[in-house]
Formats: sequence, structure tokens, C-alpha cells
Amino acid sequence: MRKETIMAGISNPHIIPGSGQLALQGAVALGPVADEQTIEITVRLRAAPDHAQIDLQAASGDTQPVERRYLSRTQFAQAHGASDADIATVTAFAAQHGMVVISSDAAQRRVVLAGTAAQMNDAFGVQLEEYEYPDGSYRGRVGELSVPNQLAGVVEGVFGLDDRPVATPKFQRLQADGFASAAAANIAFTPPQLARLYNFPQGLDGSGQCIGIIELGGGSRPRDLKIYFNELGLPAPRVKSICIDHAKNRPTTANSADGEVMLDIEVAGAVAPGALIAVYYAPNTERGFLDAITAAVHDDVHQPSVISISWGAPESAWTGQAMTAFEQAFADAAAMGVTILCAAGDNGSTDGVADGGQHVDFPSSAPHALACGGTRVMLKDGGGAVETVWNSGPNSATGGGYSSFFGRPDYQQGVANGQAARGVPDVAGDADPASGYKVRVDGQNLVFGGTSAVAPLWAGLLALVNQRLGRPVGFLNPLLYGSLQGKGVTRDITDGNNGSQQAAPGWDTCTGWGCPDGEKLLQALSD
Repeated sequence: MRKETIMAGISNPHIIPGSGQLALQGAVALGPVADEQTIEITVRLRAAPDHAQIDLQAASGDTQPVERRYLSRTQFAQAHGASDADIATVTAFAAQHGMVVISSDAAQRRVVLAGTAAQMNDAFGVQLEEYEYPDGSYRGRVGELSVPNQLAGVVEGVFGLDDRPVATPKFQRLQADGFASAAAANIAFTPPQLARLYNFPQGLDGSGQCIGIIELGGGSRPRDLKIYFNELGLPAPRVKSICIDHAKNRPTTANSADGEVMLDIEVAGAVAPGALIAVYYAPNTERGFLDAITAAVHDDVHQPSVISISWGAPESAWTGQAMTAFEQAFADAAAMGVTILCAAGDNGSTDGVADGGQHVDFPSSAPHALACGGTRVMLKDGGGAVETVWNSGPNSATGGGYSSFFGRPDYQQGVANGQAARGVPDVAGDADPASGYKVRVDGQNLVFGGTSAVAPLWAGLLALVNQRLGRPVGFLNPLLYGSLQGKGVTRDITDGNNGSQQAAPGWDTCTGWGCPDGEKLLQALSD
């Protein structure tokens, strides 16, 4: 069916900004999706137009946590959620096209609709196709999405029509013949050892805090967690699985997403064993990822104060509507005092894109994310350690560089080296598999690296800081680039590169401000 024919079914069509989509590289269209196939989607709405603008300066400026004015989740939903009128407008639109409303959530600004492929094609001016590509198959589309003119501005994004896998986990497993020699394989750390290396505050365990973790596949095995923490001499943390968009905690094998799930839980849980670990499982699609993030940010039951994200993909793999929606959700989190931490990627300055250009990983490139880069730890005679930028080759190196989508945020005005774009990362930590993390996955004791490990490491640290402060740190970036400079809260990494990006004194696009000094960070945030 031709696009023009589809568009004819929409009166006064309005193109949804940023909704343009291309087929995956190497994908072949096999034909239209069967008209009767049932599809579930998320429609993202604007914030209520008559609500006040979010005062992000009060919640996330360069001010100490004690001086910040955060909104509770209830206050945020009332002041900045979607309006009842907009939800009703989308509900009526769905009914006109024979679709049903599964649920709606004003705080998350989402309405979940279900309908047939034929109804979706007609409602959004698309032609859904079945695609086959080298790694599998997916239901997809090309081009832009449209809605009737009366929904212009009301609907900011439509997610779920295309169900291609969008992100990859940012962990790498140490191989005897791969990342390092057998001798180097002996340089591996438990999370508590790294906590000591980075001078994490003593006498704290994260009690009273909740660390949210986003996962797009895999699962955890309680027996493995029990064994792992028993061997560390620590109590196993409480782990709660929260299922988003029909996903489940579904462990398979150590070479799968299980590695990511277990790495995240074990690192965060070993640093802050008293914290509740809330794991949000979602499908690996733009819709699943976004729904997991908004569910975690607005979760008024578990109330995570820190959210760790170790999945991502090059910015070029995403639609504009997705990147915009993620960043909006991260800004919402900042208003509520929630810190978002994202792995910066494991494929160097190209982020694994073979087009000769430089790329950064999203969602770490979102301005309201704390982007976590990677180092290699080398032990010196006498027990000391020295760190360099993690770079074991083009497909085993920390991500970093400048965004091609997001402009330079205000907090980076003084460090962006003349660039008008968001630079990543912001901070760093041990990520090289050759100096990796001891983990247990699916009955095996393994060594993992990757910036995947850095996000939960920092998440655990911030849970400890939040516990001591008695209130959340929230959006850390303005402080790191502002009043915390010169206070020794991070250890500068000045040696190495990740390809085209070079380490330098101060902030750089390899390791940001560097690795944490946890005790000094706590002290500086307490002053």
C-alpha cells in the first residue's frame, strides 16, 4: 500500500516531530504485517499546557542537595503530568479507529493502546512490514508517523509500532585469548575492593535507599546471588523484579543479557547491600526502554533515588522522538531528586559505527544523565594503583565524544573546548575487562568489564551518600562542573585515549572528570 493512500485516511495529517525511521542496515522487507496481528503501543503525551513550567534550577542547579527543592512524585504528577483532557482526546481518537485503551498514566504521560496492524496503519499513516536482517527479524516501518491535526502537539511520540531491538548491554567478558593475557586475568576486583580503591565512605550500607536498574533482557538467579554475596561475606540485598510491557525476569545463559543483569545487581548490591534493588525488566525496543525508564522515575512504591542504565546504542540508531522523550524523563527525574546514571559505551570514539565518523552512545549522551566512562586499573609494586583510559582496541574501549543530537548544556559551558554539543562522559571508573569485576552468572565465576559496571558502581556510591545526607543528591552534573571543582571529589585521568578522543588534565571526552573519591564527594556535598 502506498504512503499516499495511507495518508489519505488521516484528515489534516500532522507529522510527529522526530518520528522518522529507517530500516536496519541489511534488512529486507518480506511483506506487510498481517492486518489482523494485534499490536500494543505507547502514546506519549505533552505535559499539561496549563501546568506550571518545571523549576529545574531549584531542584538541580549548582546548589548543595540540602538547598535544593525537590518535588515528590505525587507533587510532580499533579503539577507536570498529562492532562485529563489530553488523555480523553487520545482515548476518543483510539475509539474512532477501533483501538482499545489498555491503561493510562498522567505522571508518565503515557496512554497504552492495543489494536490490529490494519488499525495502526490507518491511525498513524504508516505501512508496517515484516523485516529480516542478519541477526533476526522484526516488525518495522520507514518514514514518519502522522496523527490528525487535532492531536498536533498533544501527541509527542508513538512507540511500539516498530519492535526492532534497539540497545546492547555494555559489558564485556574477559576471555583467556581475547581481551588480555592469562597473567592479566589475575587482575580482577570484587566490588568492595574497588569501593576501597575509590575511598567510598565507611560505615554505610545504603539502608533506606532504593537503586533502580533498567534491564532489557535476561534475568537473575537467586541461588547465584546467595552464593556470590555469601562469598563476599555480605548479606544479599533485597531484589525486586518489576515487569514492564509483559517482560519478565527470565535468565538464560552467561553469554546473554544475564551477564548484564547479574553484573548490575552484584556491583550495586555489594557496594550498598542495605539498599533495595528494584530491577525493571522491559523488552529491548524503544517502547520497552522508554516505558521502563518512566516507570522507574515515577515509581511511588519503591521510590528509587538512583537509577542505573547499562544499555544503549549509537545516537544514529535512535529516532529523534525517543531521544527527546528519554531526555524529558531524565529531566523529570532531576526535578524529583533522582540521579540517572548511564554507561558511556564500550566501542571507543566511533561507538562501533563503521562510517568513519565519531559517535557517542545514547542514552548516556542525554544532558540529564550522568555519563559513566571507563578506565584500566594497573597495580604498582607496593599495592598502589594507577589508572589510564580504557582502550584495548576499537571494540574494547570507553565511549566518549560529542553528541550529534544534543546541544551543549549550560553546565558544560566552560569545558566543551569550543564544541556546541553535549560532551560525554562526565565521570569514570574501572571498566577494562583486564582489570575487571569478579561476578557470578548462571553458576559460573567470571570476570566482566565494560562501562556497564561503572554505572552501578557509581549508583551504589550515591546510595551511600544519599543515606548519610538524609536526602538525595539528585542531578549531580551541575555540581561536578561547578562548585565541586577543585575539591578532589574525582581523581583526574590524564593518560590515554579512546581512539580519536584524548585524555587531558581536567574534564575530557574519555573519562570526564575522572574516578570517584567517595569520602571527599560525601564531604563536599555535606558542606
